[in-house]
Amino acid sequence: MAQNGGGRKKRERPNILITGTPGTGKSTTSVALAEAASLRHINIGDLVKEKNLHDGWDDEFDCYIINEDLVCDELEDLMEQGGNIVDHHGCDFFPERWFDYVVVLQTDNSVLYDRLTKRGYEGKKLSNNIECEIFQVLLEEARDSYKEDIVVALKSDCIDDIDTNVSTLSDWVRNWSSLP
Repeated sequence: MAQNGGGRKKRERPNILITGTPGTGKSTTSVALAEAASLRHINIGDLVKEKNLHDGWDDEFDCYIINEDLVCDELEDLMEQGGNIVDHHGCDFFPERWFDYVVVLQTDNSVLYDRLTKRGYEGKKLSNNIECEIFQVLLEEARDSYKEDIVVALKSDCIDDIDTNVSTLSDWVRNWSSLP
């Protein structure tokens, strides 16, 4: 890796965080973008399961309780290398220095409801996720956690939206420069 003027190593390839409420198309978009732009896709949910980076199971929400410190420790070297797409429904625990672009996918509530019920979401898990989308919780979390000029919200209601998003993001990767 090259050095910049401040002595800190700079990445040759960008890191992108793709976040959003479950069901907004994060993984679909991330996989397609990773292929189109030759980046590494890191699905945090899969990583947590594979490497046991959790503190047990949450019966109420039917998911693992992520140990954020273990996740960050696991990813540190990869993130410093660059060339990563991190796919996760949260974003406030990742170090700000890791990302060059933060994408918040948003989906119409009726579309999202259908997607989540098809996944078997019900009760509090379903309502909590729909409310997060209605109140744009993840967009606000991203804006609070990262510089405003690297945070972008993209519509993700259908496959055409995903195709457009992947094309737009691929162009961004192609034009990216690590220069300040």
